[in-house]
Amino acid sequence: MVSVFYSVSFTFILAFLAYNYIPLTKWMIPIWIVYAVVCGTVATGVWVLGHECGHGSFSKNKLANDVLGFILHTALLVPYFSWQHSHAVHHAKTNHLTLGETHVPVVKGTPKAASYEKLRDIIGVESFAVLQIFLILVVGWPAYLIFGVTGGPARGFTSHFIVPNSLFTKDQIAKVTISNFGLLIMFYGLYLWAQATSFSQVLAIYIGPYLVVNAYLTGITYLQHTEEDIPHYDETTWTWLKGALCTIDRNYPAFINALQFEIGSTHVVHHMFSDLPHYNAGVANEYVK
Repeated sequence: MVSVFYSVSFTFILAFLAYNYIPLTKWMIPIWIVYAVVCGTVATGVWVLGHECGHGSFSKNKLANDVLGFILHTALLVPYFSWQHSHAVHHAKTNHLTLGETHVPVVKGTPKAASYEKLRDIIGVESFAVLQIFLILVVGWPAYLIFGVTGGPARGFTSHFIVPNSLFTKDQIAKVTISNFGLLIMFYGLYLWAQATSFSQVLAIYIGPYLVVNAYLTGITYLQHTEEDIPHYDETTWTWLKGALCTIDRNYPAFINALQFEIGSTHVVHHMFSDLPHYNAGVANEYVK
């Protein structure tokens, strides 16, 4: 709870200062961008704590985990229960070439790979890389939630909202509905805020940092599961332990690690022991190394 207070209060303080001291004028757009980056960096810590609740690592009480996780993630427009399930699948099938979930690589020789290679050849490697970075950091999160982009190819089309599908069976519809209802309440709150003030204020204070949080989320996840010498396995060779050990620790600047509770630098141990709370992950990581 100290961690929750730390992240939530820091986020609100930054929003309060921006609301009171940064004018909503076009000349202040660079300052608003700086605010979005700083506040989004801090608010990613709130996202990480909601993620811990989803794993059951925040409390031994399942209800406490889900209530707090639902509040923290819904505030960041994350469908808590839906994502909790898809993320559990990600952990259960890490680095599986067809059944993995999120950032599953395109397989060479497939039609999708051929289209990627053709586009790369047309626009050049550098431009293709810039396009991929944009797609991952800006479009990636909503594309994954709505359409299942980068999910396991064996499942075909999946969605966290359009259910049932091959990822969310009929048994999960009730929880998906609760998640969606939470998002509707949040959207309605943002609408009322915009009505009472202006859309520009909502854009500057909330949507800007929200987009930065999404960029951190997809960027960090991509880097934790993608490297030239990290293998992905097909169904004949994959095992859970192989997958867990093929994740990657990425060390970020100390202040980012502190604000985001070492989510990047302790990822291998997180995949091995996903119910381990963040404040013990650093110690456990030394033993795993």
